[in-house]
Amino acid sequence: MGNAQTIINIAKAEAGYHEGRSNGHWNNWQKYSPAVPGLEWSQNQAWCATFASWAAMKAGLASLYPRTASCATGVEWFKSRNRWSAYPAVGAQVFYGPGGGTHTGIVYAYDSTYIYTVEGNTNADGSAEGDGVYLKKRERRSSYVYGYGYPAFAEGIDSADPAWKSSKDRGDSTPFPGRQAFRLGQSHPAVTVLGKRLVAHGLGRFYAEGPGPRFTEADRKATEAFQRAQGWSGSEADGYPGPSTWTRLMAPAGR
Repeated sequence: MGNAQTIINIAKAEAGYHEGRSNGHWNNWQKYSPAVPGLEWSQNQAWCATFASWAAMKAGLASLYPRTASCATGVEWFKSRNRWSAYPAVGAQVFYGPGGGTHTGIVYAYDSTYIYTVEGNTNADGSAEGDGVYLKKRERRSSYVYGYGYPAFAEGIDSADPAWKSSKDRGDSTPFPGRQAFRLGQSHPAVTVLGKRLVAHGLGRFYAEGPGPRFTEADRKATEAFQRAQGWSGSEADGYPGPSTWTRLMAPAGR
């Protein structure tokens, strides 16, 4: 499992967590501030950046993300290291609002239209008062999106930025193993290859964990989404890979 998937799994596992309440209101009391050395003071403050710092720490990747409770400081941290882009990437820290100082989250997938993120101190209704950790779907080209900090992952980064082409996916030469490898509940080494290629093509949002060697409903749904993105339908988009699906999945995931 790569560094990006490690932090994504940790952050996504927190979805559904809620901060405390007092006097009928959410009060920004949460478990993340006291758990991050140096950020204990930020309890009862806005905590979206603190959540990202906590996830990085828990993933063993603290040196790859800024440790701060300030979104603006996080922006400057990435920019000062030349790890900044206007394009999304898997595992990137996204920043919102003027100068990126309003809000932040971690990108777990992207496609040509949307980014899919894990965000702390937000909500489901779009109001100004955040209350917990949520999985969000946002338009990539929204004026609210300021930009992205790119962690220096050991495996490189799956980015939509043409300038980061050298760090992008270069495809896979694994030959198609035959349809028999892809049956629900069955394990086969090619299933892991399939899942990794689907993630490389921006479909990691279908996986709560993994990918792994057992062909699951998550693999099938991600494959179906990939097939439909090729313009296929009917039996050509049933979620089970055939030779054409495999060939396109093995190709570099350029955007």
